[in-house]
Amino acid sequence: MDHQQYMRLAIEMAKNTRGQTSPNPSVGAVVVKNGQIAGLGAHLKPGEGHAEVHALHMAGEKAKGATMYVTLEPCSHHGKTPPCADLVINSGVETIYIGTLDPNPLVAGRGMERLKKAGLNVHVGLMQKEAIELNPFFNHFMKTGLPYVTLKFASSLDGKIATETGHSKWITGKEARQDTHLYRHKHDAILVGVKTVFADDPSLTTRLPQGGKNPIRIVLDSNLRIPLESKLLTDNAAETWVVTGALADKNAIQAIENKGARIIQLGEEKINIKKVLRYLADEKITSLFVEGGATVHGSFLQESCVQQVISYIAPMLIGGKQAPSSIGGSGVKLVDDAFKLEIQSCENIGKDLKIILTPKGESSCSPESSKK
Repeated sequence: MDHQQYMRLAIEMAKNTRGQTSPNPSVGAVVVKNGQIAGLGAHLKPGEGHAEVHALHMAGEKAKGATMYVTLEPCSHHGKTPPCADLVINSGVETIYIGTLDPNPLVAGRGMERLKKAGLNVHVGLMQKEAIELNPFFNHFMKTGLPYVTLKFASSLDGKIATETGHSKWITGKEARQDTHLYRHKHDAILVGVKTVFADDPSLTTRLPQGGKNPIRIVLDSNLRIPLESKLLTDNAAETWVVTGALADKNAIQAIENKGARIIQLGEEKINIKKVLRYLADEKITSLFVEGGATVHGSFLQESCVQQVISYIAPMLIGGKQAPSSIGGSGVKLVDDAFKLEIQSCENIGKDLKIILTPKGESSCSPESSKK
């Protein structure tokens, strides 16, 4: 029996659900009996059956004495659904291969132990690296209590995101822009600054050929300058949350709320990025796609609150001392103090270059520091 073959199938099924299971992880499961697949399943939506439920339901009586392959440790606690570990035990499955243990403190090895105590042959770690890589958002959220932050920008070869007049459409090609919509679909929320709303009047929705999930739209706006006629407040395409400061005008707050948007007033004159992330975490936002301008990007980097950077680089040179670059703020005084990254992948996408990077070392954006 090719154990990797069946676990790979479970992983591929889970990959196809990324972006639709939050705040739960993407999970796939396969039940095999006498060398034949008896059941398949993937978790499709929060509140609905987990992968094991679907696979065992399909397998039916064939589950007795069968082998199960599941990408993530079966849950052992009562949430919106009953414990999957109990379901696996009661099904009569004899052997189970688990890709990786669940980082959720409510599970964290308890499901595995329950299976072992029930007499199942339990094997943990089959294709573990691939199983872990399925759920970067969920894993980070469980580890830190904060959303996973992806910082995205499109720039010219010399690092400019617009000309000195502010013109920015379009630096990158349609292929890169389409790729961006896939990331919007996969993230719970998307964030920009109010300057981006003024400059572009964006929709911040997911526009893929096959459809997709719209993220919650978040605007950082200390003084509530967002135009009431902006698409974010009038198109009703997705939820819009506006984060503002303590001195925001009450009439402006009322006017924006009348448009159906949520006002988030965190009690300080200046918006604190870590407190924004803490608020989002409390709202079960596990992933945030930051697609703002230079100032917003600089704020997230200054607080080291970035888990992934996606850079689209167009083969053009814009120049100009006053043309804005990808990252604003005060920056660093010494090269040694720069926010250092590791390249994870590099590929051509249309006429542009796409680079995915992750920070070196541990992030200082911790749940403890976010409460200060």
